[in-house]
Amino acid sequence: MSKKKNYNNPWSLKFNTAALVLIPAAVGINYLGKLFSGMLHLPLWMDSIGTCLAACLAGPVLGALCGAINNIIYGLTMSPISIVYALSQAGIGIAVGLMSYHGKMRNTAGALMTGILAGAAAVLISTPLNMVFWGGTTGNVWGDAAYAVCLANGLSAWVASTVDEIIVDLPDKIVTILIVMGMYKSMPKGLLSLYQSNGRIESLD
Repeated sequence: MSKKKNYNNPWSLKFNTAALVLIPAAVGINYLGKLFSGMLHLPLWMDSIGTCLAACLAGPVLGALCGAINNIIYGLTMSPISIVYALSQAGIGIAVGLMSYHGKMRNTAGALMTGILAGAAAVLISTPLNMVFWGGTTGNVWGDAAYAVCLANGLSAWVASTVDEIIVDLPDKIVTILIVMGMYKSMPKGLLSLYQSNGRIESLD
């Protein structure tokens, strides 16, 4: 991706036509990713692709907004508890948006760093929520198996819950970011220019 992001202030938020179109598109991508993962019984969430793509296109604020709206809608229509995890989606959007702004999404190594940071943000925010609402589990069969093993070996519920989240969120966010990098690089420059405040197009090579 470009060596320098094309919006001047990473915390700026402009509700122009491009931004208003991006929000439902990102929410829809998140929803489809979660549905796809559920249908195939994948050990990943795959529910933040739209959040991360929005963060790369339009910055951390819009990325956080898309992620939060996604979970609020899902909570109102499918699972009410999802609403509290809007905080996790917002954290992911902010982390990815800032990494993208600083040019960390222009190659695979940077994308891996971004995925790790996004995963760390999800773990830090979601683990306390898991402890409050689920006794530390995530509902993911792989992560919860690790949670049970940790408890069986005498570790605290907090440590077990953190391990549970790491096993699920870290690989999920790395895969998500690699998918987003591919999507971003395949977009036409004309589309990318809609999210640029200075009107310049820079090379994605």
